Amino acid sequence: MTRQYKLGTVRRLVNKMATSQIRKGKGPAGTHILTTTGRRTGLPRSTPVTLISDGGERWLVAPYGAVGWVHNLRASGTATLERGGIVETITVTELSPEAAAPVLAEYHVKLKRYVGPYMDVPRSGAAEAHFLAVADRHPVFQIDGTRRG
Repeated sequence: MTRQYKLGTVRRLVNKMATSQIRKGKGPAGTHILTTTGRRTGLPRSTPVTLISDGGERWLVAPYGAVGWVHNLRASGTATLERGGIVETITVTELSPEAAAPVLAEYHVKLKRYVGPYMDVPRSGAAEAHFLAVADRHPVFQIDGTRRG
Protein backbone atom coordinates (compact mmCIF):
# COMPACT_ATOMS: atom_id res chain seq x y z
CA MET A 1 0.00 0.00 0.00
CA THR A 2 1.41 3.35 -1.05
CA ARG A 3 1.56 6.13 1.51
CA GLN A 4 0.32 9.59 0.60
CA TYR A 5 2.84 12.38 1.13
CA LYS A 6 1.70 15.19 3.40
CA LEU A 7 3.84 18.19 4.21
CA GLY A 8 3.25 18.49 7.93
CA THR A 9 4.92 20.55 10.65
CA VAL A 10 7.75 18.07 11.28
CA ARG A 11 8.57 17.75 7.58
CA ARG A 12 8.56 21.53 7.16
CA LEU A 13 11.05 21.82 10.03
CA VAL A 14 13.28 19.10 8.55
CA ASN A 15 13.16 20.80 5.13
CA LYS A 16 14.05 24.15 6.70
CA MET A 17 17.08 22.67 8.49
CA ALA A 18 18.15 20.77 5.36
CA THR A 19 17.82 23.91 3.24
CA SER A 20 20.16 25.77 5.57
CA GLN A 21 22.78 23.03 5.36
CA ILE A 22 22.51 22.56 1.59
CA ARG A 23 22.95 26.29 1.01
CA LYS A 24 26.24 25.94 2.92
CA GLY A 25 27.29 23.05 0.66
CA LYS A 26 26.70 20.40 3.31
CA GLY A 27 24.33 17.47 3.31
CA PRO A 28 23.97 14.49 0.98
CA ALA A 29 25.70 14.70 -2.39
CA GLY A 30 23.31 15.45 -5.21
CA THR A 31 20.91 17.32 -2.96
CA HIS A 32 20.06 20.87 -4.00
CA ILE A 33 17.53 23.57 -3.23
CA LEU A 34 15.01 23.78 -6.06
CA THR A 35 13.32 27.17 -6.33
CA THR A 36 10.32 27.52 -8.60
CA THR A 37 8.00 30.45 -9.21
CA GLY A 38 4.56 29.92 -7.72
CA ARG A 39 2.14 29.44 -10.58
CA ARG A 40 -0.62 31.40 -8.80
CA THR A 41 1.28 33.77 -6.53
CA GLY A 42 4.39 34.47 -8.59
CA LEU A 43 6.41 34.11 -5.38
CA PRO A 44 9.54 31.97 -5.10
CA ARG A 45 8.96 28.50 -3.60
CA SER A 46 11.94 26.44 -2.43
CA THR A 47 12.32 22.79 -1.45
CA PRO A 48 15.23 20.35 -1.10
CA VAL A 49 15.48 17.82 -3.94
CA THR A 50 17.89 15.03 -4.82
CA LEU A 51 19.01 14.85 -8.43
CA ILE A 52 19.81 11.70 -10.37
CA SER A 53 22.89 11.97 -12.60
CA ASP A 54 24.26 9.59 -15.19
CA GLY A 55 26.74 10.23 -17.97
CA GLY A 56 26.45 14.00 -17.73
CA GLU A 57 22.64 13.93 -17.79
CA ARG A 58 20.63 15.08 -14.77
CA TRP A 59 17.02 14.54 -13.74
CA LEU A 60 14.59 15.85 -11.15
CA VAL A 61 12.31 13.15 -9.75
CA ALA A 62 9.02 13.72 -7.90
CA PRO A 63 8.91 10.67 -5.61
CA TYR A 64 5.88 12.03 -3.72
CA GLY A 65 3.82 12.62 -6.85
CA ALA A 66 2.61 15.86 -8.41
CA VAL A 67 3.35 18.10 -5.43
CA GLY A 68 3.53 21.91 -5.58
CA TRP A 69 6.97 22.22 -7.14
CA VAL A 70 5.91 19.86 -9.94
CA HIS A 71 2.92 22.04 -10.84
CA ASN A 72 5.07 25.16 -10.68
CA LEU A 73 7.77 23.61 -12.87
CA ARG A 74 5.21 22.41 -15.40
CA ALA A 75 3.79 25.93 -15.58
CA SER A 76 7.11 27.72 -16.10
CA GLY A 77 9.59 25.15 -17.41
CA THR A 78 12.38 26.91 -15.51
CA ALA A 79 13.72 26.97 -11.95
CA THR A 80 16.95 27.42 -10.04
CA LEU A 81 19.10 24.87 -8.26
CA GLU A 82 21.33 25.97 -5.42
CA ARG A 83 24.05 24.24 -3.41
CA GLY A 84 26.97 25.71 -1.51
CA GLY A 85 26.40 29.25 -2.78
CA ILE A 86 26.30 28.20 -6.44
CA VAL A 87 23.01 28.99 -8.12
CA GLU A 88 22.13 27.75 -11.58
CA THR A 89 19.06 28.53 -13.63
CA ILE A 90 17.69 25.41 -15.31
CA THR A 91 15.23 24.57 -18.05
CA VAL A 92 13.53 21.19 -18.00
CA THR A 93 11.53 18.78 -20.11
CA GLU A 94 9.08 16.35 -18.54
CA LEU A 95 9.74 12.77 -19.62
CA SER A 96 7.23 10.28 -20.95
CA PRO A 97 6.49 7.31 -18.66
CA GLU A 98 8.67 5.08 -20.88
CA ALA A 99 11.65 7.43 -20.59
CA ALA A 100 11.01 8.09 -16.88
CA ALA A 101 10.87 4.43 -15.78
CA PRO A 102 14.65 3.75 -15.74
CA VAL A 103 15.29 7.05 -13.93
CA LEU A 104 12.63 6.17 -11.34
CA ALA A 105 14.23 2.76 -10.88
CA GLU A 106 17.64 4.34 -10.24
CA TYR A 107 16.12 6.90 -7.88
CA HIS A 108 14.33 4.15 -5.97
CA VAL A 109 17.56 2.18 -5.55
CA LYS A 110 19.46 5.28 -4.41
CA LEU A 111 16.81 6.62 -1.99
CA LYS A 112 14.65 3.59 -1.20
CA ARG A 113 14.79 4.23 2.53
CA TYR A 114 13.13 7.63 2.14
CA VAL A 115 10.86 7.25 -0.86
CA GLY A 116 10.03 3.54 -0.90
CA PRO A 117 6.74 3.89 1.01
CA TYR A 118 5.52 6.50 -1.49
CA MET A 119 6.18 4.45 -4.63
CA ASP A 120 3.89 1.52 -5.36
CA VAL A 121 6.58 -0.98 -6.35
CA PRO A 122 7.59 -4.29 -4.71
CA ARG A 123 10.13 -3.98 -1.90
CA SER A 124 12.57 -6.44 -3.41
CA GLY A 125 13.49 -7.16 -6.99
CA ALA A 126 11.52 -4.25 -8.45
CA ALA A 127 11.72 -4.54 -12.23
CA GLU A 128 11.65 -1.65 -14.65
CA ALA A 129 8.11 -2.74 -15.63
CA HIS A 130 6.95 -1.85 -12.13
CA PHE A 131 8.35 1.65 -12.53
CA LEU A 132 6.71 2.03 -15.93
CA ALA A 133 3.38 1.24 -14.26
CA VAL A 134 3.80 4.05 -11.70
CA ALA A 135 5.66 6.59 -13.86
CA ASP A 136 2.51 8.61 -14.56
CA ARG A 137 2.21 9.25 -10.79
CA HIS A 138 5.88 10.23 -10.24
CA PRO A 139 6.91 12.90 -12.75
CA VAL A 140 10.52 13.01 -13.94
CA PHE A 141 12.08 16.08 -15.54
CA GLN A 142 15.27 16.05 -17.56
CA ILE A 143 17.43 19.08 -16.92
CA ASP A 144 18.07 20.47 -20.39
CA GLY A 145 20.13 23.58 -19.84
CA THR A 146 21.83 25.47 -17.08
CA ARG A 147 23.22 28.92 -16.56
CA ARG A 148 25.23 29.76 -13.48
CA GLY A 149 24.47 33.04 -11.91
